[in-house]
Amino acid sequence: MNKYILTWLLPLAMGLASCSQPGNSGNHQKKEVAATHADNKLEQVFADSTYQLTGVAVSADGRMFVNYPYWLDKHTYSVVEVGKDGKAKPYPDEAWNRFKKGENGLNKFVCVQAVFADEEGYLWIVDPAGIGLSDVYQKSNKLIQIDLKTNQIKQIYRFPENVAGIKSYINEIRIDNKNGFAYMTSSANGGIVIVNIKTGASRLVLHNHYSTLSDPTYHFKMNGREMMNAKGVAKINSDGIALTPDKAWLYYKSLTDNKLYRINTAILRDFKSSEKAIEGAIEDLGKFVATDGMEFDQNGNLYMGDLEHSSIVKISPDKKMTTLVQDTAKLSWPDSYSITRDGYLYITCSQIHQMPFFNNNKNLTQLPYKVFRLKIK
Repeated sequence: MNKYILTWLLPLAMGLASCSQPGNSGNHQKKEVAATHADNKLEQVFADSTYQLTGVAVSADGRMFVNYPYWLDKHTYSVVEVGKDGKAKPYPDEAWNRFKKGENGLNKFVCVQAVFADEEGYLWIVDPAGIGLSDVYQKSNKLIQIDLKTNQIKQIYRFPENVAGIKSYINEIRIDNKNGFAYMTSSANGGIVIVNIKTGASRLVLHNHYSTLSDPTYHFKMNGREMMNAKGVAKINSDGIALTPDKAWLYYKSLTDNKLYRINTAILRDFKSSEKAIEGAIEDLGKFVATDGMEFDQNGNLYMGDLEHSSIVKISPDKKMTTLVQDTAKLSWPDSYSITRDGYLYITCSQIHQMPFFNNNKNLTQLPYKVFRLKIK
């Protein structure tokens, strides 16, 4: 088993994010409201009985996209569009989804980790190209922008070695079209990748910084025990990120602990900002839950999945946390999120903790993999 598999998988808006809760101190603690709402129902919208999925994106006009990382030996398509009939077809076409080991992966999907639909009609696809969460395959990691009107590739962004090199694993993404920037987490070794989507220039910041590394004192438990792999306790670094509605703040956190951080995007957009200045601008928001992905709605509420308790939680701008729904059967590792204009939170359940990596090479997955949606307004 490659060591990068073992160390990665082996790795509120305007009110919360502006002046109402400014604190830099890690002493800020949440006010948790233990209130599960009986009327909140998880509605299944897609299922796959064969391949493991991670990301979901729903466009402004209701088109749904799902991605499949190339983690296990069994793999076919990387990105699909799910039709109204529930059937999936490769997106944007067969050619991009036809990669095989040994081939050139520069202009094909190799190992897609995330998809994101922005408000301007583009689908963004993150391809860390880390087959089995191993080294980047033949320098083919990339960020792809697709025009949903034409279903054609608009731009492919590639990265220099000092931004996303052979040992990197780029992960979640959020887009700021207002200022022209993309933000991605780098999970293999902790960090934030910033891309100027107008010029293509990119930068890695907070590499190996404590805020992008999983807290070594936190004991992340799944299946009734601390999650382990062949090398010991599993620690997954910077993973989930979210942008406030005004794009002024980037929220981010490691996966296997409950700490949450934010930073003003103005300092990130200025590529002349020193690493020291960026580190000094970090705000510690306190402790909440161990989540994979997270997302803001337009009212500044932040949604997360509480992995350890199979729950979806909402953190309001005044930092009160409410449990919206808990379901140990359905919410098996809630992974990624997409919020639609009609008030639904879409949720993928990837069952990562059931993979052989964490269970002495036994696959405990309970098929199918599923996507749900939850009415939030």
